Amino acid sequence: MQALEDQRDVILSDLRGLIAGEVRADAIDRQLYASDGSIFEIRPLAVIRPRGAADVVACVQYAAEKQIPLHARGAGSGVAGESLGPGLVVDFAHDMRRILRTSGDTVRVQSGVVAERLGALLRTEGRIFGPDRGHSEATTIGGLIGVNAAGSRWLRYGSTRDRVRSLQVVTADGHLMELGVEPVDHPAPNEHPAKRPLVDRLARLLAENRQLIADHSPRTPIPRCGYDLDALTDDGRLDMIRLLAGSEGTLAMVTEATLATDPRPTHRGVVLLLFRSIDVAARSIEQVLAHRPDACELMDRRHLSLAREAEVRFDVLLPGDAEALLLAEFSGDDAVNVRDRVKRLADELRAEQSVFAARQAFDAQDIELFWSLATKTQPALLRIKGPQRPVPVVEDIAVPPPMIPDFLIRTQNALKRHQVTASIFCHAGQGQLHIQPFLDVFDPQQVGQMRRLAEDLYEQVFEVGGTISGEHGLGLARTAYLRRQVGPLYDVFRQVKSIFDPQGILNPGKIVGDDPELLTRHLRPAPVSSDEQAGPREQREVPTEEGPGMRDMVELQLDWHPSEVAAAAADCTRCGACRTQAPDTRMCPIFRIYPAEEASPRAKANLISGLLTGRLPLSELTRDKFKQVADLCVHCHMCRLECPARVDIPRLMRESKGAYVAANGLAISEWVFTRLELIDRVGSLLSPMSNWALRNRFMRWLGEKTLGIAQGRKLPRITSQPFLRRATRRRLTRPSRRGENKVAYFVDLYANYHDPQLAEALVAVLEHNGIEVYVPPVQRPAGMPSIASGALDHARRLARRNTSTLAEAVRQGYHIVATEPAAALCLAREYPQLLDDDDARLVAQNSSEACAFLWRLHRSGKLRLDFKPLHLTVGYHRPCHLAALEVGCPGRNLLGLIPATRVQHIEEGCSGMAGTFGLGRRNYRRSLRAGWKLISRLRDPDIQLGTTECSTCKIQMEQGTVKPTIHPIKLLALAYDLMPEIHFLLTTPGEELIVT
Repeated sequence: MQALEDQRDVILSDLRGLIAGEVRADAIDRQLYASDGSIFEIRPLAVIRPRGAADVVACVQYAAEKQIPLHARGAGSGVAGESLGPGLVVDFAHDMRRILRTSGDTVRVQSGVVAERLGALLRTEGRIFGPDRGHSEATTIGGLIGVNAAGSRWLRYGSTRDRVRSLQVVTADGHLMELGVEPVDHPAPNEHPAKRPLVDRLARLLAENRQLIADHSPRTPIPRCGYDLDALTDDGRLDMIRLLAGSEGTLAMVTEATLATDPRPTHRGVVLLLFRSIDVAARSIEQVLAHRPDACELMDRRHLSLAREAEVRFDVLLPGDAEALLLAEFSGDDAVNVRDRVKRLADELRAEQSVFAARQAFDAQDIELFWSLATKTQPALLRIKGPQRPVPVVEDIAVPPPMIPDFLIRTQNALKRHQVTASIFCHAGQGQLHIQPFLDVFDPQQVGQMRRLAEDLYEQVFEVGGTISGEHGLGLARTAYLRRQVGPLYDVFRQVKSIFDPQGILNPGKIVGDDPELLTRHLRPAPVSSDEQAGPREQREVPTEEGPGMRDMVELQLDWHPSEVAAAAADCTRCGACRTQAPDTRMCPIFRIYPAEEASPRAKANLISGLLTGRLPLSELTRDKFKQVADLCVHCHMCRLECPARVDIPRLMRESKGAYVAANGLAISEWVFTRLELIDRVGSLLSPMSNWALRNRFMRWLGEKTLGIAQGRKLPRITSQPFLRRATRRRLTRPSRRGENKVAYFVDLYANYHDPQLAEALVAVLEHNGIEVYVPPVQRPAGMPSIASGALDHARRLARRNTSTLAEAVRQGYHIVATEPAAALCLAREYPQLLDDDDARLVAQNSSEACAFLWRLHRSGKLRLDFKPLHLTVGYHRPCHLAALEVGCPGRNLLGLIPATRVQHIEEGCSGMAGTFGLGRRNYRRSLRAGWKLISRLRDPDIQLGTTECSTCKIQMEQGTVKPTIHPIKLLALAYDLMPEIHFLLTTPGEELIVT
């Protein structure tokens, strides 16, 4: 590979002239594609993002000519390292993600289509693509085909190969052809001329080795290990799909696929069978399978414990003495029949006293809750902290289902012998066991322990007639053990590989490979320890031409020790869950509109890991390319909440942006957004002129050219009487030492300069409920734009000023409230990370978002309910920063207390505004794309107005409609009849460039 590295520039230049897609080979791009959901890391020569099959053909032809390895990649969610390699990584998920057509019971897709997106389309047609491997919200169809994924409902739908009707592939010599079930004796009409030699040579090889194949193929329900050669020929036809599905991109590159779909079940029922022993549960599997369920899942005690921790309802559903659980699902068109089948199974096992409890579900929400035991609890294993994590290395074992009880005993004995703890999850219908030992792959001793455990377990697998790989692929994790499983059949695999890929350029080293140490050769490198980071300065500072020397990694921008940074980055397993575009999640609004690897949250953790391990020089932190990737994080915190491992990506990105800004400073537009207080202060003094300029198209054009504020973006008026000035006149800025119920109001920028009516409404509502309000006079904006842009020195100055003022208020008995969720998030989470002092922690522990404070007041029975009816239908949007506070939907709940008010919760993800992100000219269109579903829902004629707690979400919600969006606090003040003038807002249409 060194020769290829030396020719990198020539290779890149050639490829850029050959294909229409992107060719990327920057150090950062290579780091992003160096890992996947596995424990391995290999930096590629370059990354190719083909725009279509023609690009793939050109790339393969060039690679064949130059002898360059090629590695097909979908979402990079595989756990065996099957998409990693030192050659050219071909990213099908970036551009080749179109659903081409649906026709009756089939659908034609490009290989980069995400399985969840396909499922969403089929759902509208009442159909389903059956194989449902975990992480389907990110996994691509090409990935499913590559490993022949099966998933939980294999009993009903089979594996992926059972649902593939034909494949468009590019062969190793660059031919584009359609493959399916091919006739052996004669060519099909209009057959590609390169197809017949493949078919003839393969058919001859299979005929010569028929008995060998029959004797050595796995006897598990999913005969998946290496190339599936058994039953490829039948009635004079050769099933090329059966061979290619599961070949891990080593025989051809799949560009399109025709898939079979099935009718969506009309009725479903799920039963949870609870056992006091995993052995008893395992022995009951055959009895459950006799009832012919669609799915049968076995979970151990560890999963049940995690479920109780993650979901309070499982405390009731899952008794503490439950040691194991079987989940069985049934479906059909007759609801009565489905209920009867579920009941018969539960009654039968109860009668035999095998189970001590059974829970049944037939309602869609209950079924979803039961299934979350498998879909949500399994990823929750990643949240376990400490150096020892669940390692996907022996997680793909499959044995004949009758052998599961015996094999579980063997597994437990092996774990004891090697003194390893593991979690066990099993697709019992197909005998697929996901065994994840807890190990530290950065510890050489435990790496040896991992290798010995794998060898021991695989010997047990061979003895019971199982297979080392059922649905996750061999990849780097298991290829070294394949020869021991299949014996002489391995040489036939070599010949199959040679027929399809004589030069060995397609994903070399996978399935067919000669490296006995492959399992441990490419493990991810360990982060540099804090002691090493504190080593000689000449090793730590990296001077650059572009700016000052890099700050020592110990001198962090935040109050965060280097070991914590390393741990946070290591928490990311690269599983790819953050690539989701599923509608029931909010994970990364930027990735949704720009589905590129660099936009995914895991990309940011990957880059930080690259810095900490030395794969990337520290000087990369000060380069524009790094900043471009970091800027794709808008600090919404949704990834932190929804990541299975709860990796704190926003904190990592603050760190990175802070280092960049410390070396290079802010761009003009970024400086403007971090100094909005100054602009508002001047604008308030000149409010008539300022508000005229906001409405004037020429002035807006000029503002875009000079300040970078999008000229089409609706903006709020600037008041001539900021709320803090009004508060002083009303003597709200004088603290009182009397009374028990009192709050200090942290106003922030929007309510002070743009919507003082909101601040007045909060004061009125609080005073109406007998709560004394104090407005600290010496307060500054919260500084979220500064934090999000990396201007951390400025953010820290704001934080110090605010925390010193607010901490004193807390000591006087005040609880702090903020009407702006971003401001509340700064107080609760950002300030303690910016400052290492008691004041910041005191403020964080005694602050709330205003609606959350009022909802707690209601739940304690202290909120007055003397509301007047408001005959309104309002569309409520929950801001991301409110979700980040993890307080639920208090604004929506409060509005539900108002008589005659109907609240429609619009859950269409992020508004797209993302603080000041959507204000800028550069991001304006992206912002609208991200929030278009929300805007469209607000156009529903049944909705009279929008409501949200966030000021920038309000701006976005009014961008595409004339309907007003009003803060819930204002509606409460109106319902209390405290501020009748708010009624005027309900019927005031928005202006072209000004929000209400």
